[in-house]
Amino acid sequence: MGHACATSVRHNQGVKFGILGATRALGADGVDVALGGPRRRALLALLLLEAGRPVSGERLVDGLYGEDPPAGVGNAVQSQVSRLRQVLPVPIEGLPAGYRLAVDPDQVDAHRFQRLSAQGREALASAEPASAARLLREALALWRGPALADVGDAPFAAAQVVRLEELRTGAVEDRIEADLALGRHRTLVAELGELVAAHPLRERLRAQLMRALHGSGRQGEALAAYEDARRELADSLGADPGPELAAAQLAVLRGEPMAAPPDVSRETGPGGDVPRETSSGGRSDRPSDPLAGTTPAAAPVRHELPAQLTTFVGRADELALIGDRLARQRLVTLIGPGGAGKTRLAVEAARRHPQDACFVELAGVTGGAEIPQAVLGALGLRGGLRPPVGHGTAGASAAVPDPVARIAAALIERPLLLVLDNCEHVVADAAVFAERLLIGCPQLRILATSREALGITGEALCPVATLGMPQPGTDREQVLASPAVRLFTDRAAAVSPGFDPAADPATADTVLRLCSVLDGLPLAIELAAARLRSLSVTEIAARLGALPADDLSYSLGVRPDALFRLLSRGSRTAQPRQRTLRGVVDWSWDLLPDDERAVLRRAAVFAGGWTQAAAEAVCADGDVIEADDVLDLMAALVEKSLVVAQHTEGTGLVRYRMLESIRAYGAERLAEAGETERTHAAHAAYFLDFALTADPHLRRAEQLEWLRLLSDERDNLQAALHRSLDAGDIPGAMRLIAALSSYWLLRGVRYEGVGPARQVLTAVGSTPPEGLEEEYALCVLAVVSALSDPTGYTAHVAAATEIVEGMDRIARRFPVLTLLWAPFAGVPHGDMDTLEGVEALLAGRNDPWYDALVHLGFGFQAWMVRGDTAVAQRECERSLAGFRGQGDRWGLITCLNVLADLADFRNDFAQALDFIGQALVLAEELDSVLDVAELLTNRAAFSLRAGDLDAATAYCERAVTLSRRAGAPETLAMAHRCLADIARLRGDLPRARALAEQALAECPTGWFSSNSTRSVVLTSLGLVAVADGDAEAARGHLRAAATFDSEVLLLSMNAAHIAGAAAALALLDGDPRRAAALLGVAEALRGSPLTGPDAAATAAAARAALGETAYAAAVTATAALDRSTALGVLTSLVTEDVTAGGTAGGTADNAENVTEDAAQRLTENGTGA
Repeated sequence: MGHACATSVRHNQGVKFGILGATRALGADGVDVALGGPRRRALLALLLLEAGRPVSGERLVDGLYGEDPPAGVGNAVQSQVSRLRQVLPVPIEGLPAGYRLAVDPDQVDAHRFQRLSAQGREALASAEPASAARLLREALALWRGPALADVGDAPFAAAQVVRLEELRTGAVEDRIEADLALGRHRTLVAELGELVAAHPLRERLRAQLMRALHGSGRQGEALAAYEDARRELADSLGADPGPELAAAQLAVLRGEPMAAPPDVSRETGPGGDVPRETSSGGRSDRPSDPLAGTTPAAAPVRHELPAQLTTFVGRADELALIGDRLARQRLVTLIGPGGAGKTRLAVEAARRHPQDACFVELAGVTGGAEIPQAVLGALGLRGGLRPPVGHGTAGASAAVPDPVARIAAALIERPLLLVLDNCEHVVADAAVFAERLLIGCPQLRILATSREALGITGEALCPVATLGMPQPGTDREQVLASPAVRLFTDRAAAVSPGFDPAADPATADTVLRLCSVLDGLPLAIELAAARLRSLSVTEIAARLGALPADDLSYSLGVRPDALFRLLSRGSRTAQPRQRTLRGVVDWSWDLLPDDERAVLRRAAVFAGGWTQAAAEAVCADGDVIEADDVLDLMAALVEKSLVVAQHTEGTGLVRYRMLESIRAYGAERLAEAGETERTHAAHAAYFLDFALTADPHLRRAEQLEWLRLLSDERDNLQAALHRSLDAGDIPGAMRLIAALSSYWLLRGVRYEGVGPARQVLTAVGSTPPEGLEEEYALCVLAVVSALSDPTGYTAHVAAATEIVEGMDRIARRFPVLTLLWAPFAGVPHGDMDTLEGVEALLAGRNDPWYDALVHLGFGFQAWMVRGDTAVAQRECERSLAGFRGQGDRWGLITCLNVLADLADFRNDFAQALDFIGQALVLAEELDSVLDVAELLTNRAAFSLRAGDLDAATAYCERAVTLSRRAGAPETLAMAHRCLADIARLRGDLPRARALAEQALAECPTGWFSSNSTRSVVLTSLGLVAVADGDAEAARGHLRAAATFDSEVLLLSMNAAHIAGAAAALALLDGDPRRAAALLGVAEALRGSPLTGPDAAATAAAARAALGETAYAAAVTATAALDRSTALGVLTSLVTEDVTAGGTAGGTADNAENVTEDAAQRLTENGTGA
């Protein structure tokens, strides 16, 4: 991209642009380009101001249309860009970050002016006045009139005009300074006389006039000029001459040569260096007077902004927003919670503002009458201030008794930014004061900080949020670059030299978690960093509960007040309320009336935010505070920055949240008020009702909407569940577990219910409470789903089994019980075995979702139990249509997964992958990590059988990551098993064995589905042993794989794969005929020939050894067996070691003998097919 941009710029040499006057573009031939109307000119000017840098679409919209853009504004901007592209001789590049005009900054007069002006100042500072004068004259010659003259009405223009005007003013004064240094005193007197007349309050110009007069031998006039300056400053501002004028007077009195003053103080502002002596306003186009028409500027404020002892971190976007707001509005208020860094941000914004700034600290003010006195003190205005001539009826010598009027008299013609810091405790009085000043001082701007808006007309609000940070697990570079982590690192290094999270990934992650617990609140982060003098960052994080339990080798037991105890050692020189985190929150609490305090402390029970409806249910007490009162009280807390209101995407609802520090403080106050138990109970009751209401919607078209609503309340639902258990409300906890089971299933987060369900079973034992039978069974399933061995819950499982077998086919209150029970106990038989049975199940139900589920179950049984793929295909397609009509994505995913298996069965890998792809899209919509992991594992298996090992590897690796995140050991085991197969096929047998053994260790026991997974993994281990030439180990693994009951082997389709592996083992034993016969058994079990790299290799080897005719005969003989007989043959051969050596060889002269012998053995052992 950089090379392309540089090439574009090189091709545009000779093209020039101007904004120091009317906006213009000159082609390489020097001819003006017709730019069109004002909007297009404004667009060009906005792009030219950034010359070669991208300008975001948002900034273009704001700059061209302001705060009220029309509908379809994005298209309007694109249209203007397109039209401008047609006429410009240079390209406008569309970039991800916005639009970029491909020009070198030096092709734009404003940027060239700034470069030349800066070079002139450098030359002046280097005692090269001739070069300085030349450079500055060249810079000033670029001005053709007022900056942005033809687009001044555009919303972005005002701030830029002020900025450019200040740069021009400074360049004129610097050029005069260079001329004085060159001894051109006589020629400068007349020019300076005109400039001083136009700008009587600009001290630098007056001092330069005195120097020019003194250097011309006119000492008397120089002293008269000083007296004139002193009188003007006193009359207009009530101020004495500054150091520069005083030094000039002393030099004249002593008859000494007058040295040049120190360089004018400058500060870098947006777009260039800005002189501290500033002016603003319009001017004429007269070339003889570069500053003609400029409004008189104020003398520099004597009290500068507070010096800072620490670095300023982040906030680039906020600074840009504040600068933009100050350019458009005269009152800007930074609002946010205590400790968010409003004061520091205001100081930094004022430092960058192109006007003088005066900082006023109001924290110590106790009443409205003290505000003007604080401002007078900050401005350094003396008593007995007189109004400027023409302002006030009492004349020049009359005193002004009203302090606000005194301030207004001093500032009436001064372009000044007044920073009023910490207004919240005197917010009403501060609002009145600010409004009076703004009305009386047209060039005044006010930047206020407060936890609550001033609330007057014309106020622009800039919310100051906490510092941004990424989620845990984010790339380390992003973590280290995030503002919150940078702030902690900076402050930590100050007290613990050498602290560097960049050197240790674990430390970086701990710092991120710590900052997250502290909500990115700057004050809290700084206070935490200060603790590094005596604690490690891990200890700090642990005490604040920032680390997961399994990340700690010790337990500290975080106390409720740990946050405030730990963050209690701030700077000794800070305001008392800023030294500790508790002091910050105390300050806000003390300003609240009783009803707002009650709502705030009760809202502390919410976890992760809340809605207005939840607030009304939990925070109202029906006595002092009614539900209808909560809306206004919550709004008041939002206005005071104690609660944050956010619009949630997709739901149309506003959610409230509070910082952790405020929530912890509220919880303390709730306990002090004796309201904790009542409020927790109200919270639990509300969210139980919410979950029960949501459950049926999860099986309908509004599924995604309700999933979003439940996800928004995920933390609250968990909090309600644990609080119910803590309070001994076991029935309430059981109902909530049951109500959330569908949500957990759809989102793939069933592990969330494990701990609470275990507590329930411990409390109630193996006897289900009356009326809560379905709830009990769901608790049992939640617990055993997370166990590698559920034998400790045998009695509970038996009770749940009795419940499920005794109820209607589909659970009446919680249908999810049926869905979860099948993987645990297997597919039910009986009334689903025949079409007549299915029709009987459907009769009279009138429930489309139920119908779709029954058709899915019937189709699944038809295939897996009876091998009837035609019925399976038909029923799954009917189920797919039914779930699609209901909008149930989980049902669609399940159907598509089965249809993919059927396509794989037909060796139609393309169709199988297409079905899986459709299912993955739906799983992503559901945001179900578990479903995505399972589908990726299936996609990997299909890709492996199709021979695409690279694709299979990629799918498996992602499935491993997601399975771990979902806490799904069975899915993790299947992904590792697939990776083991891939490693084996690539010849890496040690890795293959390690992965397969890892998969076996991960897979739980006791579940129907997990038993089938174990069988699959054992088969993979058998194939690794075959590949390694270890026949005995292979026989052991295959024997273990075949020991599960017939339903497990058939439903998992693993019986066919065991037969295929046994065929490979037969080849290792040197018996290709037996290998061919076993491939036939696999075909009988599967219903079609076994596919994939392993089967292909085994078949090729057996065919080569036997010849085509003998091979075909052996396969055909066993492939003709029915599934039941084929399974009997397989288990007999594998479990009784018939595949090993001589016995099998003697009975396997042909395939029929193998079959008859195995069948005979089965019959004799009483396990016949």
